[in-house]
Amino acid sequence: MLTVIIVVHLMLVIAMIGVVLLQKSEGGGLVSSTSGFLSSRGTANVLTRATALLAAGFFVTSLALSWVASFERKPVSIINTGGGPAGEAPTAPLAPPLNQGSGGLLNQLQRGVQGAPAAPLPPPSGPQVPQSK
Repeated sequence: MLTVIIVVHLMLVIAMIGVVLLQKSEGGGLVSSTSGFLSSRGTANVLTRATALLAAGFFVTSLALSWVASFERKPVSIINTGGGPAGEAPTAPLAPPLNQGSGGLLNQLQRGVQGAPAAPLPPPSGPQVPQSK
């Protein structure tokens, strides 16, 4: 079903491009001003109606494609609300939590630096204001 709608949609697109290119513009367009079967006014009316019909078909097939594609969507939450699928054992966290009495993230990072003090600093007693030197 989806393939049929896509093929019809593409045929409408190609036909609409062709009809728009055939329309007379201020520069003359691709349609020459011959006094044959259709006059310039009659050609404009036919091409305008054809463009309108092709545009309506384009919108209808676009809506049909979006409607058919909505059936294949499976809603996914960006918030991890539950564990894994049923039957799977929960996995261990990759990194330990940052606040395990180790003095905070900066102290954990300083442990990897050679010569850095390993003792945690006491927490500040209140809000801190930067001092100018």
